[in-house]
Amino acid sequence: MNKMCSLIADHLPRTKGTIMESYRLSAISWLKVGGPAEFFFKPYDFNDLQSFLRELDSSIPINVLGACSNLLIRDGGIPGVSIKLGKSFGKIEFGTDLITVGASMPAPKVAILASNRGFDLTFLRTIPGTIGGVIKMNAGCYGRYVSDHLETVNVIERNGRISKFTKEDLKLSYRSSTLQSNCVVTSATFRPDKKAPEVLRIEMDEAVNYRASIQPTSELSCGSAFKNPSGFSSRGKNDKDTRSSAWKLIDDAGLRGITLGKAKVSEKHPNFLINMGGATASELEDLGEKIRETVFKLHGVHLEWEIKVVGKR
Repeated sequence: MNKMCSLIADHLPRTKGTIMESYRLSAISWLKVGGPAEFFFKPYDFNDLQSFLRELDSSIPINVLGACSNLLIRDGGIPGVSIKLGKSFGKIEFGTDLITVGASMPAPKVAILASNRGFDLTFLRTIPGTIGGVIKMNAGCYGRYVSDHLETVNVIERNGRISKFTKEDLKLSYRSSTLQSNCVVTSATFRPDKKAPEVLRIEMDEAVNYRASIQPTSELSCGSAFKNPSGFSSRGKNDKDTRSSAWKLIDDAGLRGITLGKAKVSEKHPNFLINMGGATASELEDLGEKIRETVFKLHGVHLEWEIKVVGKR
């Protein structure tokens, strides 16, 4: 244990959960890259998480991990404490019109379970993240967003305080919210539309098949690398005609299929970065920066990262 780790370890609160030092984050990264978490914490339950945050020294940084499906973890790893919620935060409750979902539940699973009850959250079926993560970035696809159905969000703040926010409080917009990065979403309540379960299942199957036809779902990737300059998500098949789509700008810049080391721009969908096997996080980030530089030079458009880049280089 190095001196800095030792100092942090001496100030970590007691917990019923699990704390691991130098945890290999590449094992859970969808891109299979990145350095270790200095400390990796899986709380036992809600009370354990609250007491941990309340007692944790305020000088120690925290980072909240979801499915790591929209995350590029740099090779130097993540300092401080990385928090990942487990099964105790993955429950779902159905009311007459409302659904309450734990933050660690995968979005696709929520879509499936909701559809069985006739609740339409089908757009979540092709979003590979946890509920906590999709709320923080107001995820969406094909013209539908989390904000269209979200009612309230429960969080534990950095100091351990419990808060509840309405969607209006969070000022949700395209791929953003006002939720602080160091607060932990624990659950959320949605008010979905209703349809016949069999209709919802057909819609989800069509969405899954369409996604597989246009995105590199069988390769090491983690979703769209850059936000659409248009300020809205893909609307499906018509998106191919939208000049302000990130993928179209990248494609028109002649960047489809280019490589940097073991990192590659997908030939199937040029707004996806691929780890061909053995890529470093730096290669993927540098390839992304090359895309941004080239697109700006040719189109005068500043592409913004949609993938969250975290950690030390």
